[in-house]
Amino acid sequence: MSDIYHPGNRELQDAFGTRPLADRVNELIIQPEIGDEEREFITSRNMFFISSVDPDGQPTVSYKGGEVGFVRVLDSKTIAFPLYDGNGMFLSAGNIKASPNVGLLFIDFENPHRLRLHGKATVSVDDELMDSYHEAQMIVRIAVSNTFINCPRYIHPATPEEPSIYVPVEGRETPDPEWKSWEVVADVLPDKKP
Repeated sequence: MSDIYHPGNRELQDAFGTRPLADRVNELIIQPEIGDEEREFITSRNMFFISSVDPDGQPTVSYKGGEVGFVRVLDSKTIAFPLYDGNGMFLSAGNIKASPNVGLLFIDFENPHRLRLHGKATVSVDDELMDSYHEAQMIVRIAVSNTFINCPRYIHPATPEEPSIYVPVEGRETPDPEWKSWEVVADVLPDKKP
């Protein structure tokens, strides 16, 4: 059993009497790698949330979306996904360059289920997977530290709709978002490729 808890977690577990429960959860569901069930769940998602921190420890959380399967499980300890054109801030990618520790949250809103994944990330414009993702700007690879299912009871129901028209699809020109037509940013928009 690997202990994922730090003194702050332990202090609260002791205050609320949940240390034995937390230890059991750690023993039963925290896994050091991606199993078959986790692989199937990850690759069936068309979105997830990623948390990262800057050099000062300031966190940020970003939504990442794409076609179903855009997150690839390369092996039991490695996942990869593309970063597409965004708002030019590069908060997640920049944070990864400064501090590789990340947390990911995959959610199924239709059939309430969620999976957490922690690991160390790298970002590259030269990754061998670049050509396999239409319009990818970079590839993020994550060396998995642990994964675990998470209680789905507070997941609100949602229904699947068509994917965003901004998800890059081979053979179709991806439209620019409306904000890229605003005069206030027109003079600072970069070329599509670095």
